[in-house]
Amino acid sequence: MHLIIAERRDEADGVISLVLTPVDNRELPDWTPGAHIDLFLDDGLVRQYSLCSDPGDRDRWRLGILREPRGRGGSEHVFDKLHAGDIVEASEPRNHFELRESARYIFIAGGIGITPILPMIGHAERAGAQWTLLYGGRGRRSMAFTNQLSRYGDRVTITPEDELGLPDLAGALGSPDEKTLVYACGPEPLLDAIADRMHDWPAGSLRTERFTPRSTEPAIGQSFQVEFHASGITATVPPDRSILTVAEEAGVIVDWSCREGTCGSCETALLDGTAEHRDSVLTGPEQQAQDCMMICVSRAAPGCPLLRLDL
Repeated sequence: MHLIIAERRDEADGVISLVLTPVDNRELPDWTPGAHIDLFLDDGLVRQYSLCSDPGDRDRWRLGILREPRGRGGSEHVFDKLHAGDIVEASEPRNHFELRESARYIFIAGGIGITPILPMIGHAERAGAQWTLLYGGRGRRSMAFTNQLSRYGDRVTITPEDELGLPDLAGALGSPDEKTLVYACGPEPLLDAIADRMHDWPAGSLRTERFTPRSTEPAIGQSFQVEFHASGITATVPPDRSILTVAEEAGVIVDWSCREGTCGSCETALLDGTAEHRDSVLTGPEQQAQDCMMICVSRAAPGCPLLRLDL
């Protein structure tokens, strides 16, 4: 769909927000807290950004975007080339970070990881749930949306590293609580530290979203066969190529965006076989279910000669 950039605003050092509205004044598609969209940029760039506005507002979407000079060029393009009044192309919302209903929540955000957390807080507030937020960043000037959060008082703990050090995960997480869900988004070291702190919590208490892949190792392994069931095509996936690449070469149409296992665009139903999951989207139980996989990075498990996919 095509959207107009109705507003571009500086939110913090190196962070802007874009407010997007429909070009034809139609209502925007429904979405739920934790959802993101793809922006289709010039030169074939496709980047995913979390929606951080109110899901009940069907007239506008807001994105928070961090400039990453050492990234892959997407944020640099947004900062340098997109301005109020420009028209951009976007996907419909997808959500692999859905907020489950709970009586209590602990939200933890690091840096730009605050963006998917904002609508979650709004939902928890409207639902009358108990919640707290621990929000860390390099410095106060680099932490976006703190003014929006100030209305919540002491339920929000702002922790600039240059003033107060690292977020107090031990204090925030305390003792395991089967009635509390923890939602976290931020850099990999923060998410790893949270997971380490929650070893004794009930399974499923923690949900995370990553902006970078869990592993940077290339997705290689043994050769195996893949049957694209709906297309009637069977092909060999060699050790140094992904299922997604082989599908494209065979003329099988597949949705994809990041090619890193972080966005969920290429999620495909697994009809038969056992996958070795290498994505950063599915939870442990979802991976163990063996009913879907991200074909940009995941492969056949060792000893599995064939995967049958619904493509």
